[in-house]
Amino acid sequence: MKNIPSVSVVMPCLNEERTIGPVIEKIQSVFKEHRIQGEIIVADNGSEDRSVEIATAKGAQVVHEVIRGYGYAYLKGFASARGKYFVMGDSDGTYDFGLIPLFLERMEKKGHDFVSGSRYLDGGDLEIPFLHRWIGNPVLTVLLNFLFDARYTDVYCGLRSFTREAYERIRPLSGGMEFNLELAINARLAGLKISEIPVHLAPRQGESKLNTVVDGWRSFRMILKKVRGKITYS
Repeated sequence: MKNIPSVSVVMPCLNEERTIGPVIEKIQSVFKEHRIQGEIIVADNGSEDRSVEIATAKGAQVVHEVIRGYGYAYLKGFASARGKYFVMGDSDGTYDFGLIPLFLERMEKKGHDFVSGSRYLDGGDLEIPFLHRWIGNPVLTVLLNFLFDARYTDVYCGLRSFTREAYERIRPLSGGMEFNLELAINARLAGLKISEIPVHLAPRQGESKLNTVVDGWRSFRMILKKVRGKITYS
């Protein structure tokens, strides 16, 4: 019987053959250095390059989601996760998984349920595309904080962690990029203990999957849906 991991790192993947190998190696080195019993789950979303081959060779568990979408990939990945603590992050090399111990410390020692990275706390936002950096993300953050009495500084950071119990209370459903926004909103609606950690975004290697207009509209629609109270929490 395999040991049950304490930490599950889940990453979506769509044609990331240039970065998926080094990212997995980085996570594995963090596990080893800090004696973390962890697993790495790559949620492939239809890659047509060598991403799956590389991830498998590096020792990650690969699961497949045929429905295209950032959120759908994460939903598939988290459904396969066995850990007590979940860590999510992109497989494109933009986030520093060396911060995993800091995220775990917040949950294990300080009792935080939902720990989000923030690229705005310590000047880590330089690599965010201009419109998203100065307009999209700040507007969504201010709007979300106002409507849901929250205190986020970065509602769309892709590096986050939460307990298994927190994820089960959050119950995300979104299939697109707004999945990340839904996590932030639902964590607040569920009354979870939330905190942020400064993170620095690195230059992205490869093509971005973001669609400013489509993803922006879906994000605003998500906020309106939550304001209307279509989801209740126990």
